[in-house]
Amino acid sequence: MEKSFLQTTVDLVKHYAKVTWQRYRKLGIWGKLFIWFLITFYITLGVVLVLKGAVIAQAMYDLAQKLSNMKYGWLIILGFMILVSFPPMTGHTTAMTLCGFAYGMKGFFVGLAGSVLGATAVFVVLRFLFSKRLRKWSATNNKWTALETVVKTKGLPLVILIRLSPMPPWAYANTLFASIHTVALWQFIVATLFLSPKLLLHTFIGSRLAPLSDGEQRQEMDTQTKIINGCLVGGGILLGIAASVIVYRLVQRQLRHLKGVSPSTEGDIIEALEEADEGASLLGNLSSESLLEEGNRQQPPVIRDRDEDD
Repeated sequence: MEKSFLQTTVDLVKHYAKVTWQRYRKLGIWGKLFIWFLITFYITLGVVLVLKGAVIAQAMYDLAQKLSNMKYGWLIILGFMILVSFPPMTGHTTAMTLCGFAYGMKGFFVGLAGSVLGATAVFVVLRFLFSKRLRKWSATNNKWTALETVVKTKGLPLVILIRLSPMPPWAYANTLFASIHTVALWQFIVATLFLSPKLLLHTFIGSRLAPLSDGEQRQEMDTQTKIINGCLVGGGILLGIAASVIVYRLVQRQLRHLKGVSPSTEGDIIEALEEADEGASLLGNLSSESLLEEGNRQQPPVIRDRDEDD
């Protein structure tokens, strides 16, 4: 029986809550302290947004206007988008929204260029700087080997489907594809271009938020216009969430029904993608210690000769 949209969303939240708790328990003291630092930071940020939302929105609008009036303001946005494409940075969605703030719907082209350049920069840098370490680690990781094999077999369609999925997030998705050596650069760029509708939606939301964020324009608006703009923004956000959940369900369904793939291999592939959600694929598993530890686990036990013991 097909699950409802709401039930699928609830199951997804429960699953990631469980996975997050399990991985939190495995962290050392410094890792846990860092997690609590992030939690505190985002809670504080949320409180500030609630209490000073109008002030922040006005500041963002003013910044966007300064950038749009600068001759090379679009280059600053491009630079920022390239920066947030590298993990563990965040802010890609905010940058796309800023494009809408600054340039209206024309900002889509700036955002698309920044997204492609940023993603390509991450792919090239990680592929060239960490190529040997990636191959060494992936060769000793059954889950990653399974993922690489399936991606190589299914080719571009599967790459595009995984790229469209909301999980892993933007920066970690870039590292995910860089770590799969069977994904070619041209495939990665083509798959990134398929994100254009999503980027267009973020730009649209920014373009509608801009007049609502500016105090002067907001005062001049009649109630009907404010309601229409608010509904457009809210509808765009809901549309984005719904599309993300639908694509995620499609990805999971495709991965669980791969022809010629055993159930255990399907599980390995899904687990590899889940690890990438938190950056575990690169940031957590590519240290020298972890590589050595993983390699030792894969080595067969040494059987000593009885004569040596004597």
